[in-house]
Amino acid sequence: MFRAIKNIFVPEKIVLSDGKEIKPPMPVTPYIIIGLLVAVYISINITGFSFKTLVDRGSYFFDIIRDMFPPDFGYASKVVSPLIETIKMSILGSIIGSFLAIPFAILSSVNITRSRVVIALVRFVLSITRTLPTLIIALLATYFFGLGTFAGTVAITIFTFGLVVKMLYEKIETVDMGPFEAMEAVGSTRLKAFIGSIMPQIASSYVAICLYSLELNVRYAAILGYVGAGGIGVILNEKIGWRQYDQVGMVLVMLFITVVIIEQVSKYVRERLG
Repeated sequence: MFRAIKNIFVPEKIVLSDGKEIKPPMPVTPYIIIGLLVAVYISINITGFSFKTLVDRGSYFFDIIRDMFPPDFGYASKVVSPLIETIKMSILGSIIGSFLAIPFAILSSVNITRSRVVIALVRFVLSITRTLPTLIIALLATYFFGLGTFAGTVAITIFTFGLVVKMLYEKIETVDMGPFEAMEAVGSTRLKAFIGSIMPQIASSYVAICLYSLELNVRYAAILGYVGAGGIGVILNEKIGWRQYDQVGMVLVMLFITVVIIEQVSKYVRERLG
């Protein structure tokens, strides 16, 4: 048994028919597994995770779920208006953020921008943008612009901007640079060469990324009301606070239907582009 365990970490040499010995490469999988187990153990100790608490109190979650269903269908009419606000915030923020992402994606691409300083600076700013959670961005936006859907739209715009730039410049760096270099060789500016040679290669991917961000934004917009950024999150927070779970269930049902519709439309468009 001990020999088998030893062979996992230090494999035995292989002797060929001509007498030559071959030493197999050291396996890394066992060390990765050990590292993961150590990380899990440390994480459990740091976070105070307890299976006993999960078993003892986990049933409370299902108690709330049971209170949500059947939902209060009479409350549906009052959900429509904030739900529309949420959709508007998501669409407008996605459009503005996606549009603003294009020039910054160009500046972040190593095969388009020659200045390493510019690339490093732009990527540093983008890293900060992506580090901030959407809820924190919305909270700051309500501080600067006041409560309401405008702050929510700003938060969604910033989130979309960081997401689309990251995914777009990674796509730009994988394109065929032959047409771009050819257009530059005949006298085109870098911007014209980009529009004429790179944009056709990334157009479908860009639209797919924008649609994907829209799907995410509808979900994120639902919780922005917790910090006063408008939308369906306002009434969701209110009803949870009052423990009116049947009305919370109605809000979640309508939000679920909306998300599914948007996902299906987005999927259809992406398939057509593909």
